[in-house]
Amino acid sequence: MNKIQKFNELHFSNELLFLGNAWDLLSALTLEKAGFKAIGTTSWGIADSLGYADGELIDFKRHLAIIKTIAENVKIPVSADIEAGYGGDIPTIVEHVLMTADAGVAGINIEDSFKKQKGLKEISSHCSLLEKIRAALENNGYKDFYINARTDTYLQKQNPLMETLERAKAYVESGASGVFVPGLIEEEEIKAITKNVSAPINVLSLPELTSCNKLKELGVKRFSFGNALSDKVIAYIDKNARELAESMDTAILYNN
Repeated sequence: MNKIQKFNELHFSNELLFLGNAWDLLSALTLEKAGFKAIGTTSWGIADSLGYADGELIDFKRHLAIIKTIAENVKIPVSADIEAGYGGDIPTIVEHVLMTADAGVAGINIEDSFKKQKGLKEISSHCSLLEKIRAALENNGYKDFYINARTDTYLQKQNPLMETLERAKAYVESGASGVFVPGLIEEEEIKAITKNVSAPINVLSLPELTSCNKLKELGVKRFSFGNALSDKVIAYIDKNARELAESMDTAILYNN
């Protein structure tokens, strides 16, 4: 079984897929050693580690090189967060998806929000993109490559449930393997989406949304923590660096 097949299988087991989000090789190897069954890259964490804000501000090939390094050095499947595809037109985005597949990952996250302005892409436009991505993957030997279609309805819209359902169903019909809905936290709305969308639903960890067991009960199939771990690591380094500079004493490095 190859990594693409394994990654698909993880979305349909009896257990919820708890994805570890990595931003460099060290974090990926650490998550693998800890027992995570798959890794998702975090574009926010990668950008942060290179001194950038999130939002496709890094050169795509530079971003892809980090994804490739992770994919080549872990044994578990990797899904790449490529934001909205790092391109201003469909052919460029499709090319970037194929380059990402060639890097050895088992899937991608691709979102429906604009990067240079507020708002979401028209449903028909994004569906056309998903259809072309799926066709290109199939034509290049990447059968069953996992397309996790992220919709930012809950990050940008008021009362987004009905539009989320509309978008999720359309995206699945257009070739998406699953749907990612960051910002979704209400239990009844989670249940409404998992019951009415015929594909695995992925939600994002938030302070109000933390329990894998609870999410499994609600029908969620995939749970990720995005940049929460990278933020925590960076905050820890920042705190210790300041304490070292202020105290001029390295004792803090050896205390629990």
